[in-house]
Amino acid sequence: MESTELKVEMVTLHEKRVRKCLSKVKGVERVEVEVSLEKVVVTGYANRSKILKALRRVGLRAEPWSPRNELLSAYAAGSYLMAANNYYSLF
Repeated sequence: MESTELKVEMVTLHEKRVRKCLSKVKGVERVEVEVSLEKVVVTGYANRSKILKALRRVGLRAEPWSPRNELLSAYAAGSYLMAANNYYSLF
């Protein structure tokens, strides 16, 4: 089983919409949503392109998650220094 991490632009109201949309994709076992980070983790055997396509079909902007996204989320939350240290320790 593999995990796919995505950045999905959403507000709290979209959480239910994201879960419902992704639960219909063949091969998806579990969907975890972190609204404050705009992060979605999909576990299962679904293809990443099919997951992205399903989200875009319901009008949500989505892209693969990267360490840069985590840095930007932390900066917006005000904990920039801690996130910057974690980001640069990856390289």
